[in-house]
Amino acid sequence: MPKKNKPILPWQDLMRIGLGQLNLSSSQFWNMTPKEFKCAIEGKLNGFIGNGQQSPLSKSNLEKLMKKFPDKS
Repeated sequence: MPKKNKPILPWQDLMRIGLGQLNLSSSQFWNMTPKEFKCAIEGKLNGFIGNGQQSPLSKSNLEKLMKKFPDKS
């Protein structure tokens, strides 16, 4: 019985993420570069922090922001 070749990339999984989770159109999905797709996934999973890391806002940083941008009343 001949071996069934596995695809180089898991296309079904990639399409499920791109079309399902990222809500890309078919055209958008197929026109993305692998790097763009990776960034889109990271953005969805990690938020929009440049280094791909998301951490909670510290109390001191919150206080700095509150001083810089006070509520107008």
